[in-house]
Amino acid sequence: MPEDDFRVAIIPVTPLQQNCLLLWAEATKQAVVVDPGGDAPEILRGIEQLGLSVEALWLTHGHLDHAGGAKALRAALRERQGADVPLLGPDARDRFLLEHIEEAARRFGLSGLENVLPDRWLAEGEKLALGPLVFDVLHCPGHTPGHLVFVETTRRFAIVGDVLFRGSIGRTDFPYGDHAALIAAIRDKLLPLGDDIAFLCGHGEGSTFGVERRSNPFLQDGGDAA
Repeated sequence: MPEDDFRVAIIPVTPLQQNCLLLWAEATKQAVVVDPGGDAPEILRGIEQLGLSVEALWLTHGHLDHAGGAKALRAALRERQGADVPLLGPDARDRFLLEHIEEAARRFGLSGLENVLPDRWLAEGEKLALGPLVFDVLHCPGHTPGHLVFVETTRRFAIVGDVLFRGSIGRTDFPYGDHAALIAAIRDKLLPLGDDIAFLCGHGEGSTFGVERRSNPFLQDGGDAA
């Protein structure tokens, strides 16, 4: 997990219990918020309790429980910090999801989630910095077309959204889902980075790439486990 000079806090948001992440450098309190999917007042409360200064919001993908609170949180941070906080990501191929968050929320019977577009789309090969931390941006489609993963290779830590879970993988039973692409992204882009990399995911507990490589049923014998 992250070393002592940076910290991570998890704030579960929305009835879907999505793991919104606060990531910060302990020495400076500079922070980013990853996947503010909803419950913006609760996220803001956590930011204030920790005394953080938010430099950016990052989105792994465009699903409502990961992005639906971004607009409200940006507005609250603008009032608190006196300046706009940039919203970065995901890959532009998730634009259709971000533009229809409110419609999707109605289907789930959820309220308070808003359509949003980033200040800048991200693409594989870019790097995102937070103090001494530098995250590589990887495009890992399958759950959504534009899903991104953020990897800090020096500290051996990754933020994987809904690509990979402890003992499972992201859903691909959407019209735009692609099971083969998801398995390929995990096997070809994530697992080769090393068994020791710890990750936090969009729902539930984190794990390591090594544990999942050895025991995740979806990553054995062709990735077709139920």
